[in-house]
Amino acid sequence: MKEKVILAYSGGLDTTAIIPWLKEHYDYEVICVCIDVGQESELEGLEERARYSGASKLYILDVVDEFCDEYIAPCVQANAVYENKYLLGTSMARPLIAKKLVEIARKEGASAICHGATGKGNDQVRFELGIKALAPDLKIIAAWRSPEWTFQSREDEMAYCKSKGIDLPFSADSSYSRDRNLWHISHEGLELEEPENAPDYDHLLVLSVTPQKAPDKETTVKIGFEKGIPVSVDGEKMKYSDIVRKLNKLGGENGVGIIDIVENRVVGMKSRGVYETPGGTILLEAHQQLEELILDRATMDTKKDMANLFAQIVYEGKWFTPLREACQAFIEKTQEDVTGEVTVKLYKGNIIKAGTKAPFSLYSESLASFTTGDLYDHKDAQGFITLFGLPLKVRAMKKAALEKNAD
Repeated sequence: MKEKVILAYSGGLDTTAIIPWLKEHYDYEVICVCIDVGQESELEGLEERARYSGASKLYILDVVDEFCDEYIAPCVQANAVYENKYLLGTSMARPLIAKKLVEIARKEGASAICHGATGKGNDQVRFELGIKALAPDLKIIAAWRSPEWTFQSREDEMAYCKSKGIDLPFSADSSYSRDRNLWHISHEGLELEEPENAPDYDHLLVLSVTPQKAPDKETTVKIGFEKGIPVSVDGEKMKYSDIVRKLNKLGGENGVGIIDIVENRVVGMKSRGVYETPGGTILLEAHQQLEELILDRATMDTKKDMANLFAQIVYEGKWFTPLREACQAFIEKTQEDVTGEVTVKLYKGNIIKAGTKAPFSLYSESLASFTTGDLYDHKDAQGFITLFGLPLKVRAMKKAALEKNAD
């Protein structure tokens, strides 16, 4: 019997061309695995295409709810945003995809896993770190880094498939390189390759409209949280994935969550991309507004540092590590009281505060007001400032004494 290889299959031209390529150069039985993390229409016609191209089998695994509950949820609890802009849409999905590829490899008794990530991108790192952490015995084949992978263009790949008797419904026209899941869609290529070019939003956007084309009226939405997890929209209880879908629709209609970023890839280069994350942008903003009321100052300060660290861990594909587990444990502890309702208004790309209610709020009207109450007397501040400013005063006195002696 032939050895089996599990191919991470998207249904696009690259991974479709890899099927006959693997059979020719490795003599493997090719089993395709498509992980559904919310690609929607991109999944249409995959089984027929995979088998037509020479795969013996295709798995399509719906993991949308697992994606939301186990991967998106901790990133939102952390407020994890890479380089202050990128909401980790692709990064969060890759470890789950790697995990499922390993599970099918074990089920099928495969000896290798193949992916179609390029040698310049982040995804090769994320896939391979995940596979190494979960199945160090499995061989990893990175087609784009293989010396046998000689294709230079889409035309080359299509000609290769045709030489194998495989006619595919793909166009040779180049377009944006996109990655879509429930959380977001990313766009790279074409005019975006030159940072001085403005994005062609009319051609580019999929989930959203630009703020200029958004309605001339506000959309009000109320989001309920329990322990940092969104549980309802406008009073209606929903599972996490449905909340993201609902907010994607509302945010997209109002031009929310479109970012244009030049980011630092793991492999050392800068890349420019446009991301649409309408629902995620709303969720993160609402979650942060809730935390403003609930977390004390020291916890907030530490959690900001942890958010940056967590974002970097996820971005670099280090999900299956003790460090990620430890960071997540800290984050989950901070979320025990992060419960309440946040109301926002969406208007032409903006998310506007419209009220936050939390049973564990540390905000006290009697303390924050200008009146003197039992818990706080204005005169108490004098001693506090004397001690708080003591190092500054001592330093200034010492400096003045040294200057006087120098004279």
